[in-house]
Amino acid sequence: MLAAVALDLDLKEIAAFNVDRARAPGDLGSRMIASAERLAVRFGILDLRVTPSKQQISLFHSCGYREDHSAEGSRYGGDPDLHRSFPRRQTRYSRQIADLLTSLGIERDYARSHRIPLQEEAKVLSTTGPDVYGREQFMLPPAADAWLNMKEQARGDGVELQAVSAFRSISYQEGIVRRKLDKGQSLTDILKVSAAPGFSEHHTGRAMDITTQDYPVLEEEFEKSAAFEWLQVNAGKFNFHLSFPHNNRHGVAYEPWHWAWKA
Repeated sequence: MLAAVALDLDLKEIAAFNVDRARAPGDLGSRMIASAERLAVRFGILDLRVTPSKQQISLFHSCGYREDHSAEGSRYGGDPDLHRSFPRRQTRYSRQIADLLTSLGIERDYARSHRIPLQEEAKVLSTTGPDVYGREQFMLPPAADAWLNMKEQARGDGVELQAVSAFRSISYQEGIVRRKLDKGQSLTDILKVSAAPGFSEHHTGRAMDITTQDYPVLEEEFEKSAAFEWLQVNAGKFNFHLSFPHNNRHGVAYEPWHWAWKA
């Protein structure tokens, strides 16, 4: 392994960092740090700390990290930790989503507390044909190809996979949340079954909600179907994965119908 980096979302720190200097390009360390920072921003973290080894201190200094001499700045004893704030890296998109969360009464810390990163809205989409309601659905082009190939393979195996919902815009997701709020549902209950706008995998064009004949749409009963059994065995061959299994780390209700393509 040339390099490894890990984030601790609770402590808001680079929890593990390693670069094989003997084999890695000279700038790999700084690129890995920048990658960790970009990921942190996706989770709404604009300040990171790190406890580097003596060999790593100069590298983190070169990336803008400085000693933290606050009371919390030396949690492990010895030399102070290093920290860096990078609010300028917050994009127009992330600021837009932060303002939208506030308008809905959703905590700005939603991404970190739910372990769900900010999801960029897809710019280019391809049709996947009509869903079970006759509405045309769209996905990211490679995801659309994978879905159609998977659907064809399933049909060849005697299983009918049907689309329910693919790409959804931020405004569409906002509408879902607002309608539920208008009906008197609590935010806590809403966010167990619907991602906050800006954080749904459907925004990316990679997600597909799936059903099959003779089963209710978007219900746990789908797990009893031959279609779900087929997906469990075969979906990975097409780079589709179940996003929200039982007891998932996101605190989202079990969704056997929600599958996302990951290259």
